[in-house]
Amino acid sequence: MSLEKYRASSLEQARTEDILRLIPSSGNIALDMGARDGHFSKLLAEKFNSVVALDLEVPSIKHSRIRCVKGDVLSLNFDDAYFDFVFCAEVLEHIPPLALKKACLELARVSKDYLLIGVPYKQDIRVGRTTCYSCGGKNPPWGHVNTFDENRLKQLFPQYGIEKISFVGKSNATTNLLSTFLMDLAGNPYGTYDQDEPCIHCGKKLVPPPNRTLFKKVITKSAFYAKKLSYCTHSNWIHVLFRKIK
Repeated sequence: MSLEKYRASSLEQARTEDILRLIPSSGNIALDMGARDGHFSKLLAEKFNSVVALDLEVPSIKHSRIRCVKGDVLSLNFDDAYFDFVFCAEVLEHIPPLALKKACLELARVSKDYLLIGVPYKQDIRVGRTTCYSCGGKNPPWGHVNTFDENRLKQLFPQYGIEKISFVGKSNATTNLLSTFLMDLAGNPYGTYDQDEPCIHCGKKLVPPPNRTLFKKVITKSAFYAKKLSYCTHSNWIHVLFRKIK
């Protein structure tokens, strides 16, 4: 899905509205971590005197209050407590698990006061996973290698207290070991192969699987039946506004 269509979706609009409600009313300088197309950078620029839009490649955002910067959340080139407000959404779920704590420490370090985190809530990253037909590795959907709930986020930012917490959307995307095993056996035909994120194992672009044999079609159907045993509903996103404990 293109970013334009993604931003226009009802879920994304609801998520944007919820984030705007949580952002402090004003301030001097803010960081948009993982700025991408600048959607949130521009919204932050309406509340803050200046905004740093940071991503792995320099964002292309034309706005008098926005400075575009190339950088990495694992090593932010800013002084301690440099930003009045740090915003980070659609980022932490992509960070390699062994580096996640370091990323969170960096976000906490550069924030003077407020920190707003947005991540998928209790996502079952076995649902929608793909098979890389270059190396055979199994990939979580959209490169999401981490899952989160309230407790995990609190543990990742121990020097902060929770000011506000909210949830957006609903999801029933859950599965179980049997269904996952069967889907893997069938080649994961319904994975997120249109994602931009490459294979987490070999780095090559994911391509759709070949046509399935009759055996794999039967296995796929069995996987769907097995998946029904794990049906449950939870929120799609969690947003947490943290404030540094003085």
